[in-house]
Amino acid sequence: MDILSIAGVFVGIGAILLGVTLDGGDISSLVNVPALVIVFGGTVGATLLQFPPAIFIRSLKMLPWVLRPQKMNFSGQIEQIIHWSYLARKEGLLGLEDTLPNEEDPFVRKSLQLLIDGIDSAVIREILDLDISSKESMGLQAAGLYEAMGGYSPTIGILGAVMGLIHVMQNLTNPELLGQGIATAFVATIYGVGSANLIFLPVANKLKAHVLESTLLKEMLAEGIISISDGENPRNIKLKLSGYLHDSYKD
Repeated sequence: MDILSIAGVFVGIGAILLGVTLDGGDISSLVNVPALVIVFGGTVGATLLQFPPAIFIRSLKMLPWVLRPQKMNFSGQIEQIIHWSYLARKEGLLGLEDTLPNEEDPFVRKSLQLLIDGIDSAVIREILDLDISSKESMGLQAAGLYEAMGGYSPTIGILGAVMGLIHVMQNLTNPELLGQGIATAFVATIYGVGSANLIFLPVANKLKAHVLESTLLKEMLAEGIISISDGENPRNIKLKLSGYLHDSYKD
């Protein structure tokens, strides 16, 4: 569970609601169904128009990463690569075949299979680099969907504000309806700007960070596989791959 994401949501929205209360306002004044429909309905509609179904579905699958990010154990992966290196030096590349059934990650299985098949290291690098680049591109596009929503929602909020003011102008002779129109106008702007800066844009950037970290892990794995293929010393491989670790890593 990502505690910072949860804290960010509560602190951001809570600060706004607390500010309204401290200023003597009523939180219920921020609840406006017409404004909600205009802003979020319009934002979702524009987003559906922009993105193909595959990217939209992938973005929904990635959304849980905001609260429950994928576990990426860099140090554990390095130890596993070093184990493969020692095994390959002792039993040869075919000795790695028994490790394949234990690997669930498709990228890890693909990398090991290329190594076991004895393919030239330059070809392995080309194949894995293409795989990494493709997955990174798809992940960033999916994260970009929420960034697009963050761009649309403020504009749709302004559209809702204009529609509310039009409603006000049409009912100048009926004071009972003026309040509703004015409320929709201002609350729509709050919904648009608030959702963009408190939800959509932060979510997009959080997902992009996870995609880039996942890419870094794959690049490290690819470098390790290629080093094994080139017959490098396991100690040298470990020293090389340690450059991918965070500063807090201790050998």
